[in-house]
Amino acid sequence: MSLITPALPEIADLHAHTHHSHGQASTEAMYLAAKDKGLKIFGFSEHSPRPTGYLYPTDYQEKLASRFEQYVDEVRAMAVRGKIDGLTVLLGLEVDYIRGQEAYAADLCRRYPFDYIIGGLHFQGTWGFDSSADDWTPLSKEERFALYARYYDDLASMCATRLFHIAAHPDLIKLFSVDDFNAWLENPAALAKVKEALQAIKDNHMSMEVSSAGLRKPCKEIYPGPNIMALAAAMELPISFASDAHCTDTPGYAFAELARYAAGFGYAESMVPQGGVLRAVPFSAPPAL
Repeated sequence: MSLITPALPEIADLHAHTHHSHGQASTEAMYLAAKDKGLKIFGFSEHSPRPTGYLYPTDYQEKLASRFEQYVDEVRAMAVRGKIDGLTVLLGLEVDYIRGQEAYAADLCRRYPFDYIIGGLHFQGTWGFDSSADDWTPLSKEERFALYARYYDDLASMCATRLFHIAAHPDLIKLFSVDDFNAWLENPAALAKVKEALQAIKDNHMSMEVSSAGLRKPCKEIYPGPNIMALAAAMELPISFASDAHCTDTPGYAFAELARYAAGFGYAESMVPQGGVLRAVPFSAPPAL
């Protein structure tokens, strides 16, 4: 890949949540925050309802189900407003992919005219593995390694459904055990499993999310980390940018760092899905301070 410095770069943030799930701010407040940050493209990607039995210890599912149509209407209103303000607003959805629940996910994706669907992995069976560090404390290294491997099996299966446009935070499983995760990646068999999942993203015409959210989390590094980012770049896997914003402080969070990170692996454009079609948007990385 060759680096191109566009005259008018656009930075697109395609991952944001609102108070309709576990976000802290209204749809309008998140819109205004994105506008104030100077974003040109902002995608709302609220969480989806889940099948019965897949819950976090503290969950938002009942609230989300009762407000979901309201969320859709609000984003549509912001899209109209954005045409005046010079901000392209997209209607997205983050669907929890759960193996064996593909029909449920397919129904969700058809309910509204979404511009794009993000596929996210947050569950291993009925366990929401990103809920609490305490869940990981009693696990042995071998048990953790097995969970990492299963995560990438699930990622490949998720992509094979062809329901999704973007694969969210492709190493979220490292959240509470980043040192063990990086040790697992030193195994050639582990890297091969990751590469197989990345190939599934590419083969199914998706993009891989590159997210600054990890910088705000216990793992303290971008999703995905450098080893996986290098694999993706070598495969020329398309990427999309995300903040995974949950409050008005986080749209476009650390996007200068995110752009420099991606550019360091040879990327010069991100993919923005709109109306089910991926288009390339050039970006430039600002110099480090």
